[in-house]
Amino acid sequence: MRVLNFAHGTFLTVGAYASWSIATALPGLSETARFAVAVGGCLLVGAVVAAAVEIGLIRPLYNRHVEQVLVTVGFALALTALVQGSYGADPKPYPSPARTQGVVSLAGATIPSSRLLAIAVAVAVFLAIAAFLRFTRWGLIVRAGVENRPMVSALGIDVQRAFTLVFAIGGLAAALGGALGAVYFGNVAPDRGTQTLIYAFIVVVIGGLGSFTGSALAALAVGLLQQFANYYSSVYLHFSAAGDLAVVLLLATVLLIRPQGLLGKGT
Repeated sequence: MRVLNFAHGTFLTVGAYASWSIATALPGLSETARFAVAVGGCLLVGAVVAAAVEIGLIRPLYNRHVEQVLVTVGFALALTALVQGSYGADPKPYPSPARTQGVVSLAGATIPSSRLLAIAVAVAVFLAIAAFLRFTRWGLIVRAGVENRPMVSALGIDVQRAFTLVFAIGGLAAALGGALGAVYFGNVAPDRGTQTLIYAFIVVVIGGLGSFTGSALAALAVGLLQQFANYYSSVYLHFSAAGDLAVVLLLATVLLIRPQGLLGKGT
């Protein structure tokens, strides 16, 4: 949508804390039911917050990228401070279901169940969003509106409503990531969304701005590269921060060789 939204990480934070608040407020339910209700509630909160940000902050600033960055960064700082003031700066343990705390043996490897859950949900979300963009009327409106918004609007189609829907879906997905991240790490923290946003932005640039599939491929490349670099550098070089350096070098290499990203369109 050509929007530089640096508040997107806070949608993850809001989703994580919404999930935590609901889960801790329902001690009478079973672990699985409590987690399901918490995830459902955080999805609703994430979608509402994201739609409100689009309507109140982004809508007046389409095609004004500098202002988008300033407003969304300011909103992210304010919302993170609000979360810290409300819940404290220290991480809070997340009441994960017992099933997500075990391990699974797969192809000779012992993998925590929380990792498999995150992978399975990520694949499902990717397929669902790809199907939405490719096979639904709203997805067609979104893609056409990004390419030529005035022409689509001239046909009597409400592109603005479609863009708000995209933000709501993005907030929903980020909130789901917050809940799954809470299970993954075992806690919720107010700065986790901001930390995640840095890598998410790198992924989008490497994949190609506007390319959904490119972002998915870049996410795999960045994640694997970072983990392999951290592991082998710690084993052979006794240096555990090589993963971040490797990611930055990958970003620089892609920008030098293919500035539009892996699957991005040149302009």
